[in-house]
Amino acid sequence: MNFAAVKAIYLYEMARFWRTLLQSFVSPVISTSLYFVVFGAAIGSRIDQVEGVSYGAFIVPGLIMLSVMTQATSNASFGIYFPKFIGTIYELLSAPVNFLEIVVGYVGAAATKSLFIGVVILATAALFVDLEIQHPFAMLAFLVLTCISFSLLGFIIGIWAGNFEQLQLIPLLIITPLVFLGGSFYSVSMLPPVWQTITHFNPVLYLISGFRWAFFGQADVPIGLSLLAIALFTGLCLAAIAWIFRTGWRIRQ
Repeated sequence: MNFAAVKAIYLYEMARFWRTLLQSFVSPVISTSLYFVVFGAAIGSRIDQVEGVSYGAFIVPGLIMLSVMTQATSNASFGIYFPKFIGTIYELLSAPVNFLEIVVGYVGAAATKSLFIGVVILATAALFVDLEIQHPFAMLAFLVLTCISFSLLGFIIGIWAGNFEQLQLIPLLIITPLVFLGGSFYSVSMLPPVWQTITHFNPVLYLISGFRWAFFGQADVPIGLSLLAIALFTGLCLAAIAWIFRTGWRIRQ
């Protein structure tokens, strides 16, 4: 492992983040506050509790997952797409750096950015509701794994994308709807039986459910299935990236 190369890629990507630190910090704070105003005040006044948890606290895990998934995907996709767009990726490919070191550098930076945003949202949410995390280590593990897995997905999207519009296509049209329909702001048990069955085909449900279990000890699906789902998703993304670098798909073409 060429740690100097990984460090160079990582620091280069993080430098872009530090230059926009203010907006990276302010944006999730404002968005979180608006969600609590809309969902916590408007809907929370009609729904007192969900499975014994106040509605304001109940939506916190889903709110964090929504931001982390979209931010991890967007940061990683832009990070690898931009050097491909300006042509500097060929310098990277001709350097004595293997594909694993490239992935670790770009994905590590994207995961760090999204993890920072997740922590900011958690701290902001704590100003609005009382939060008691029952399994803090499990919460941190789910958060880190989600940041890494969706950064890997974003890396794939960045290589696939042919223009800047396509970078936002999957996050906006696929990931965000799946998060909203995956029990982020409600419990699956509140749905009619038919829709409960349909929702269980949504892979995001298992990530949100496991993350919520870490907070409140309650989940819509068994915690083992949540761990299996995120492990399978991460493995599929790694396999896809390995195939991309082995074949040169969308990189050398």
